[in-house]
Amino acid sequence: MGIIKDRFKTKADEANVEIKALLKEHGSKKIGEVTLAQIYQGMRGITGLVTETSLLDAQEGIRFRGYTIPELQEKLPKADGGSEPLPEGLFYLMLIGELPTATDVSAVTDILQRRSHVPNHVFATIDALPLSTHPMTMFVVGIMALQTESCFAKQYAKGLNKKDYWSATFDDSMDLIARLPRIAAYIYRRKYKNNEHIHPDGLLDWSGNLAHMMGYDDQSFHELMRLYMTIHADHEGGNVSAHTTHLVGSALGDAYQSFAAGMNGLAGPLHGLANQEVIKWIFEMRNELGSENPSNEQIAEYVQKTLASGKVVPGYGHAVLRKTDPRFTAQMEFGKKHMPDDPLVQTVWNIYETVPPILQSLGKIKNPWPNVDAHSGALLVHYGLVEYEFYTVLFGVSRALGVLASLCWDRALGFALERPKSVTTQLVKDWIAGNGELWE
Repeated sequence: MGIIKDRFKTKADEANVEIKALLKEHGSKKIGEVTLAQIYQGMRGITGLVTETSLLDAQEGIRFRGYTIPELQEKLPKADGGSEPLPEGLFYLMLIGELPTATDVSAVTDILQRRSHVPNHVFATIDALPLSTHPMTMFVVGIMALQTESCFAKQYAKGLNKKDYWSATFDDSMDLIARLPRIAAYIYRRKYKNNEHIHPDGLLDWSGNLAHMMGYDDQSFHELMRLYMTIHADHEGGNVSAHTTHLVGSALGDAYQSFAAGMNGLAGPLHGLANQEVIKWIFEMRNELGSENPSNEQIAEYVQKTLASGKVVPGYGHAVLRKTDPRFTAQMEFGKKHMPDDPLVQTVWNIYETVPPILQSLGKIKNPWPNVDAHSGALLVHYGLVEYEFYTVLFGVSRALGVLASLCWDRALGFALERPKSVTTQLVKDWIAGNGELWE
């Protein structure tokens, strides 16, 4: 089956035995309580999913299979001459649960290179859309056009044994991850670069090839893409894109259908589109203030104006985190290393100094600190990638690593169709009045 696939099956078989034992002994134990506020307000904090690939801690930030972002930057293999982790290594870690060697990462890169061919009908489908179409819409359409290649769909139609669901899903996931850089770069060049396309370079790593096909051959930009693809890859299972991918997959949607659904979730302004909103807000602030590098005092005044108008400061706050997002910190360190004098990057840092105290003074903000979106756009602009509508597509390419690794685990562990119970407000009112049970 291939060395990576064989290792995954071994790990999955071991996990199945362990989980069955856990459920047999502890399956009836209660793990928490649910409040009415949680039901009405987005199910915040309700533990209802198992996602093996990563865990988000409110104080420590994201951990991938137990490793923090700084630890990944230290321990994951790098490209020759590079200092940032290769995202293929993170994918291996999320999939297998062990830190990869350089040989392991090279094996993943080789697999992705061999599977990266995109059929012509996918490009034709994207080309049928008007140029004014948002890049995320093109991205989702491209993913769905690829669904014709689904191993799972074809094998399921012929009659696929349940125990083999994981295998076809694994192959679909590998194929899809391999092809996403080509689709993303095609969209970028079609929409912003006069439809002049660049062929892939089979000697490059996964994210380096994405940068190349987009038209960026600066080696430090390749390094940025490796960092970007690593830190955006996963954020446990409850966020919209991860949960949606899992939910659609639980109905036995194939990897293409499930991931496309997740990408429609990522396209929302409260999720992945936020990185577009951040850079747009900064550009608008600089235009209004008439300065490329406004002072902290000017920034504070503009922030107060934003808040007074009933808007939020994009890039600040997080549903779970209660500290500065480690992904923001990793990008800030990259900026200090590669572009310390860039005015836009300096503005991001000045906003970081200015905004949290203002939000804290309001007294009702649980997390006044920046998240990953607060910094990523400024780094991309430095290299000339100013088309901020495209940023969420980059986020989507990266997020495939985590959600598709999780989908493989969902199938390997035989997770059931997800179908939570819902109630009406009238039933809630009756229950409060003492008439009947809430969960009838």
